[in-house]
Amino acid sequence: MELVGERWTLPIIREMMLGPRRFNGLRAALPGLSAKVLTERLASLERTGIVRRETLPPPASVQVYALTEWGLALEPVMQELGRWAVRSPGHDPMLPLTPVAFMLSLRTMLVPERIGGLELRVLFDVGSARFTGTLGQGELRIAPAGEDVPVPDLRFSAETATDYLPVFYGKRSVEEAGGRLSIAGDGALAARFIDLFALPGKLG
Repeated sequence: MELVGERWTLPIIREMMLGPRRFNGLRAALPGLSAKVLTERLASLERTGIVRRETLPPPASVQVYALTEWGLALEPVMQELGRWAVRSPGHDPMLPLTPVAFMLSLRTMLVPERIGGLELRVLFDVGSARFTGTLGQGELRIAPAGEDVPVPDLRFSAETATDYLPVFYGKRSVEEAGGRLSIAGDGALAARFIDLFALPGKLG
């Protein structure tokens, strides 16, 4: 807790879990986080070896912050915290999530026993953010989508991550959820994919 227990530290780490982020991108993803606090937390994470600074190759040539190998190893810890948090009797499963937080929640709430032999390539559009998901060998790998994305088996699109929640975790149909999530691809396959994810039961 001395390393990651300060306020905002874990959300900052979470937002870098799928790849390097610019300072302004981190701040935009975390409303309420001031530039001063973000600067302080990033400096502290650098000193402890959890984060490193990188410069993207041309033509971008901008500075970004990335998790080190040790920093990336925090994902299982954060997954366990996530599973624990949603079991709170007072947890609201419809609370807003950032695009990265939702992608990580899919990896966390995946029920491996339901996968069987299913293998899929999935594209997620969340506002201006895009991610590819590859399901196979008992896991879901997720990465930011580049410019050239292979044709996916399924494509999900919504303006916000919150628009996904009633369908993926509330198990409502797209129509019941207000039609804010669109799905391209075989409907039965999409239903089977959505069924792979489940929130653990509440504890008293």
